Amino acid sequence: MASRLDDAVGRLLLHAAVVLHRTVAGRAATERLQAHRNAALREAHRRGIPAEEMAARMRLSPGWVRQVLGGRKPAVEEAA
Repeated sequence: MASRLDDAVGRLLLHAAVVLHRTVAGRAATERLQAHRNAALREAHRRGIPAEEMAARMRLSPGWVRQVLGGRKPAVEEAA
């Protein structure tokens, strides 16, 4: 039961990350929203969502997503 709940919550967090990723605007807002997006990605990953699925949903490279999951800030923000 817990794994089904974790899967559902993980997918919800991934959806939140996608929404945040697509609605960033302004420098301060961009940095703040990207920090929230990255936190949501890390939390979704902790709940079992693979990096490849996140990358496909967000139209980013798996390597970029893995950098975020590792807690590093990627050198360049990829365009979606």
